[in-house]
Amino acid sequence: MKQILIIEDDLNIAEMERDYLQLNGYKAEIVQDGSKGLKIALSGIYDVIIVDLMLPGKTGYEITKEIRKSLEIPVIVVSARAEDIDKIRALDFGADDYLTKPFSPAELTARVKSHINRYERLKGNSGVAYEFINRGGLEINTASHRVFVYGKEVQLTSKEYAILVLLASNPNIVFTKEHIFDKIWGDEFCGETATVPVHIQKIRKKIEKDPANPEFIETLWGTGYRFKS
Repeated sequence: MKQILIIEDDLNIAEMERDYLQLNGYKAEIVQDGSKGLKIALSGIYDVIIVDLMLPGKTGYEITKEIRKSLEIPVIVVSARAEDIDKIRALDFGADDYLTKPFSPAELTARVKSHINRYERLKGNSGVAYEFINRGGLEINTASHRVFVYGKEVQLTSKEYAILVLLASNPNIVFTKEHIFDKIWGDEFCGETATVPVHIQKIRKKIEKDPANPEFIETLWGTGYRFKS
């Protein structure tokens, strides 16, 4: 049974989320304090973390950032804040999804299911038939999911890795952010396409000598992204 951790200080909302998830076959646990929630989340036993932004102890931003330092599991932020800046900030800290309150518990459950399925596919399938992608100073071992830039290994999250493999295995092909979103998150999943440029920016910080003048991933303004051959 998949385990979900809900970090939410509003007990009514937390219990609604927990009850609906349990009705759909998940095991869900509630924590109302941010500091305690982070400690429990880092145990690594959960398949998805659902976290509010405004919490006592630690904020949802802080929790997401700390989780991303050691875990790649899906993190879904739920918040009453509906501004784009809040969504982009959460995604920049490593959230996989952002759901604005009030929301349907059925939608939350659908997103949990989608993220679990996609995460498991990303772990089990690199999306390419060969084991090495060599592009100049970049080498990707698709068998071990390891990435090296000029001989130095860099650490990517599962989605950052999947985006890089998609682009690097199709050099000179232009991908729109919608196309990348569909390929990595799934066209059955209704989420925020703003997460794509956020992830591209984070990948560049890890693989480019100068992210402002990228050697590998090029932006075609108004069109999308492509990997330079």
